[in-house]
Amino acid sequence: MLEERESKKPAMNPFQKNESKETFFSPVSTEEVPPQPPRLPKKPPPKICGSNYPLSIAFIVVNEFCERFSYYGMKAVLTLYFLYFLHWNEDTSTSVYHAFSSLCYFTPILGAAIADSWLGKFKTIISLSLVYVLGHVIKSLGALPILGGHTVHTVLSLIGLSLIALGTGGIKPCVAAFGGDQFEKNHEEERTRYFSVFYLSINAGSLISTFITPMLRGDVQCFGEDCYALAFGVPGLLMVIALVVFAMGSKMYKKTPPEGNVVTQVVKCIWKQLITDVKALTRVLLLYIPLPMFWALLEQQGSRWTLQATRMNRNLGFIVLQPDQMQVLNPLLVLIFIPLFDLVIYPLVSKCGINFSSLRKMAVGMILACLAFAVVAVVEIKINEMAPPQPGPREIFLQVLNLADDEVNVAVLGDENNFLLTESVKSFQKMSHPSKLHLKAESQNFQFHLKYHNLSVYTEHSVEEKQWYSLVIGQDGKSISSMMVKDAENITTNGMTAVRFVNTLHKEVNINLGADSSLSVGEDYGVSAYKTVQTGEYPEVHCRTEDDDFLLNLGLLDFGAAYLFVITNNTNQGPQVWKTEDIPANKISIAWQLPQYILVSAGEVMFSVTGLEFSYSQAPSSMKSVLQAAWLLTIGVGNVIVLAVAQFSGLVQWAEFILFSCLLLLVFLIFSIMGYYYVPVKSEDIKEPEDKQMPHIQEDMTNLETNNTKL
Repeated sequence: MLEERESKKPAMNPFQKNESKETFFSPVSTEEVPPQPPRLPKKPPPKICGSNYPLSIAFIVVNEFCERFSYYGMKAVLTLYFLYFLHWNEDTSTSVYHAFSSLCYFTPILGAAIADSWLGKFKTIISLSLVYVLGHVIKSLGALPILGGHTVHTVLSLIGLSLIALGTGGIKPCVAAFGGDQFEKNHEEERTRYFSVFYLSINAGSLISTFITPMLRGDVQCFGEDCYALAFGVPGLLMVIALVVFAMGSKMYKKTPPEGNVVTQVVKCIWKQLITDVKALTRVLLLYIPLPMFWALLEQQGSRWTLQATRMNRNLGFIVLQPDQMQVLNPLLVLIFIPLFDLVIYPLVSKCGINFSSLRKMAVGMILACLAFAVVAVVEIKINEMAPPQPGPREIFLQVLNLADDEVNVAVLGDENNFLLTESVKSFQKMSHPSKLHLKAESQNFQFHLKYHNLSVYTEHSVEEKQWYSLVIGQDGKSISSMMVKDAENITTNGMTAVRFVNTLHKEVNINLGADSSLSVGEDYGVSAYKTVQTGEYPEVHCRTEDDDFLLNLGLLDFGAAYLFVITNNTNQGPQVWKTEDIPANKISIAWQLPQYILVSAGEVMFSVTGLEFSYSQAPSSMKSVLQAAWLLTIGVGNVIVLAVAQFSGLVQWAEFILFSCLLLLVFLIFSIMGYYYVPVKSEDIKEPEDKQMPHIQEDMTNLETNNTKL
């Protein structure tokens, strides 16, 4: 336009006075523009060992490592805390676990809004880290058995988890971006490497914490039981260290001021000039609709898979694993699979002439997760085959234990004096297998006929449906007597070892099982309650009566077993113990979980890593952060799906695993159809937003004015 305007004017005599009102150049007087004071050069931030890496990123990376250690370490033992400490059932424990996980992925929206429109990234990280630490303190206090009762523990736990979710979710979108802000614009390569180190610190924190905190829980005893307070306290201490380290680098950080709410900017884009960007964003968001189902399966490693591990034999020969330590396989396998897929598998597929696009990789990742849950279901079925049967409505299971000095014939009589059960039990033996008895009502009285030598004893006992009972027959001089003992529900506490004692002595016995774990058994066939103990060898268990001390050899107490010990004194060697299994030990090794972890970790690498790359490549420059936030939201929605299924499906566990596998298979088909019709956007077609183009326009105008002045 400037050239057209100049071409319409007559030729100008350089010595002729210009009468035009438009002046292209004029003499510049030094009096009109006052001299400006010289600007001092800005001191560059300190670098790491003379490189282009700012020293400040070291504080950020260490902060991220400690924070991820804190989060994943606490989360690793969370399900078992609900189950064993708060005594919630498996469905409630799973639901609350995934409700907490989903909240952690919804709160990043709040954190991003606070950072962008109010406090800025630095102050947001500091403020919400304080909330994070407070949540850990309250959560640890809620795990102290001496602090209040069940209600106090529950309230403190829920408050602590809410604060932790606000803290970890709020700082999640700020820390990585704050690290990226520390680099100069001409250090793109260093910034890329920083993000790789940042991702490595996340996985390192997760890997180490998911191995250590279960050991703190299971191998350390507090107040006679697993030390959940220590397992939560150590991650809380790491979060304190994370906050202190981050604050130490305060003077080195480059702190950009808040630039406004990203959500508001998206709305403005819709109504102003970036309609094309919003359309491109919408195209990718439509592909996000099926994605939460994948996360619904992946996130169950810390809940359903951990619960499955509690019912398996954790002794691998060279090491005894805690059930929540199996989660360490996921970050470990991810770190192995990422270079394996990038350097070996993907190049081999390309050499075979197969176009393995990002969407196809994500679809294959879904299939691998489907197969993983099919394997989980098979393992669950095998575990159930080894488990004792459970009585149904108007049913009981009855076991007979003969502690008399000779064989006893046992008969159970019905209402019409018909025989419901007849069994001959030898001295210090029990029936080969429990017998199922059917009731006519929810509770019923049964008549028992006991024949010992030439003596017949008739007795009556009352029972209730859906219970296990043991009929204990004892010596009473030259006669016998019996008592009915109700076996506690879930006596092995889902994989833990349980013991109980019958005392045939005439004095009360106090038994010390170690680690502040003891119990008392009354005299004359007193029966103790079940006591959960650590697995292992118990060659010398200290016992005491009012006038005597003695040792009992309990032998090996194996995983998942429930043992009955009868204390007798029939020999000259002092009190002895007779051992029998109420419930057999777990036979399925925890190593059978390895295939499902391999499949789901490979699926995660193909789905998650590829999905992030695809989202970034398809998003307009002005919408990349919005799309990353949407990606995190799909994880939160996936946790909500697990919560809903756990609470309302009512399925047995193996059927629930099959349900999730089938749902993801259906989602795979839908996603494949959507991906088939999706047209990828090429990188050269993605336009920069106007705010990035304006500096170039202003620079061109400045050059034009300079050239005119020189003319």
